[in-house]
Amino acid sequence: MPLSELMASMRAREAIAECLSELQSESHENQQKALLTLASITKSLADMDKIMFLNSVILSSTSAEPSRIAASLLCSLAMLDKNKAKFGVAGTVEALVKAISRPRGPASHHFLSTLAELVQFHGNCTVAVRAGAVPVLIKLVESSDCEDLAGTSLAILCLLARFEEGLTALKETEQIVLSMLEILKGRCMLSKEGAADILLRLFDESERCIRDALRLPEFSSVIADLSVRGSVRAREKASLLMKKLMEANVDIVYGDIGDKTATYLQW
Repeated sequence: MPLSELMASMRAREAIAECLSELQSESHENQQKALLTLASITKSLADMDKIMFLNSVILSSTSAEPSRIAASLLCSLAMLDKNKAKFGVAGTVEALVKAISRPRGPASHHFLSTLAELVQFHGNCTVAVRAGAVPVLIKLVESSDCEDLAGTSLAILCLLARFEEGLTALKETEQIVLSMLEILKGRCMLSKEGAADILLRLFDESERCIRDALRLPEFSSVIADLSVRGSVRAREKASLLMKKLMEANVDIVYGDIGDKTATYLQW
């Protein structure tokens, strides 16, 4: 790196660190000045050194606020398609997965929002899956009492499921169909839409997942209820799920679980 670029990078890094420190100040004037300074240098942040510095803030900060601000900056940069691949190379995806795996904090939503932006790029999807994003997100969905976090996590899982790596990781997840059923039985409609979308993708690719669904006594009634009482999007997906099960190869499934199959398919 040329000396001039190195010096510029060091100055930007020092400015970011100073701004993050000022955001902890009790002075509203200092906080406002820090935010304005961050906004003014955002456009110059999208180079590898500065991205890696923001990654380090996410991973090493002992205070939630610097992590939240760093994640917000990364998210704003990640919205530009031309930057998405750069973040994958800089290790941001792995940093976010690691941050999300920690106990939930004020910055959790910002971590998820940034990851949701980045995995829209196929290369970052691959990186996220290899970094263990699927089990981390499923655990967050199952353990979180925050509907917003659960809904965003499921939205990311849906994005991962668009590609072979993500879909394979979901198929290999133990009791994935049961996990999605529990979400469908919950209250959050956004989460129900995400779970139904994931089940549709699983049923398209895996007869085993269809058989697993047919073994669950509540599955048909939960899907039927969603097709009537859900949002417009949820009703559409529930209807497609019912259709897929009706069109399933009865002969293959029948030999595995007996007469119960015929009962479930006679909605």
